[in-house]
Amino acid sequence: MSTTAYVFVGLIAAAGVPYLLWAYLDVRKQRRAKAVHEDVLAMGDDIVPPSLHPEIDLDACIGSGSCERACPEGEILAITDGRARLINPLACIGHSACMQSCPVGAIRLVFGTVTRGVELPMLTPEFETNQRGIYIIGELTGMGLIRNAAIQGKQVGDTIAKLGRRAGAGDVDVIVVGAGPAGIAAALGCMAHGLTVQILEQSVFGGTIAHYPRKKIVMTGTLDLPGFGKVKKRTMQKEELLSLWREVRQQMSLDVREGMRVESIHRDGDRWRVVGADGYSTRGASVVLALGRRGAPRQLGVPGEELHKVAYRLLEPEPFAGKHVMIVGGGNAAADCVIALVDSKLPQSVSISYRRHELMRLRDSVRSRFMQLMDAKMITPYLGTEVVSIDPDRVTLKRNNEIVDVANDSLIIQCGGTSPSDLLKTIGIHLVEKRGEA
Repeated sequence: MSTTAYVFVGLIAAAGVPYLLWAYLDVRKQRRAKAVHEDVLAMGDDIVPPSLHPEIDLDACIGSGSCERACPEGEILAITDGRARLINPLACIGHSACMQSCPVGAIRLVFGTVTRGVELPMLTPEFETNQRGIYIIGELTGMGLIRNAAIQGKQVGDTIAKLGRRAGAGDVDVIVVGAGPAGIAAALGCMAHGLTVQILEQSVFGGTIAHYPRKKIVMTGTLDLPGFGKVKKRTMQKEELLSLWREVRQQMSLDVREGMRVESIHRDGDRWRVVGADGYSTRGASVVLALGRRGAPRQLGVPGEELHKVAYRLLEPEPFAGKHVMIVGGGNAAADCVIALVDSKLPQSVSISYRRHELMRLRDSVRSRFMQLMDAKMITPYLGTEVVSIDPDRVTLKRNNEIVDVANDSLIIQCGGTSPSDLLKTIGIHLVEKRGEA
């Protein structure tokens, strides 16, 4: 063989070996994604995302992978059999990056699916409901991003100010229900126009973010808050965002009542009266509902759930030092609790019970860390189990026909929450069911 031939063969090998390696890894990746997708389909209606999510036209999709790479959450979309598919729907929060990146327009964002709808309030483009003077923004609109909440808050403030709705003596111009990102942004948006605002929050200022584990990344992208200014830091952990909210609260002198769960909202003359669980009431010309979709924590409904050892969120790991702790649930919130407790090295043991055989709803970064701890045997998994009863020193689980008793000092239930739809219906707000609609 001549020197030229040797060089030619060498060039082919240099180019071919990396290609073959890439092809092998890609096939393996697609095979895994296909298995995950089939498992997700087997879960049926349980996997309907609560917010906007991508719907893929498989006839138009060319499998470029641009949507998979564009998704900032990771492992939400994957290529299987040469087409993009939604393999982790419950972790999707509607960024829209996948739709924008698709070179052939094969993706659109929709609410619900053809087989199972998602109830959303019927709103005007200005976020006003059919009840004049009541607005809804944030997660209840199906938009899950903090950046969206800030934009909606400003728009609501502009709308209310333009309409000139003002309260009389002793009342406030605007009552904001919910002190999460949407509620804070709405209050700032209204105050920027000189409106008086009171914020009611059933838990603590900052909303559900305050209950996230330490150092969890909760926001990406910049924020523009009316009256406060532009927040340029593009990535924030829980502690950083809460610190920002505290700074906003102090600098803008926000009027906030924490621990105030709203029981009813009804007409009182030409105003709206908002009544809290403890009998407190206030009246305003306009009401902005920024409740989020979680609502009250969902309970298991099993004997012993009333015990003091049962909690529905993790604030800090210190109270669980030296204890056998079990988390119940299979989503990001449950996995976050597990990770925070294990990383703290305070509990004597950490276990998780979930009715499925795999945690399918995790974001990429959460899944990676969770699997590391699983592989290191720092978590005791009880997958494919359901809680049957809770006792002071143990939890009883059921797996098929098998009963399993687990030593336990503390139980943290992370099974989502009840929808605030009931409150909306009592107010007379019209809801519409979206079934795979853009």
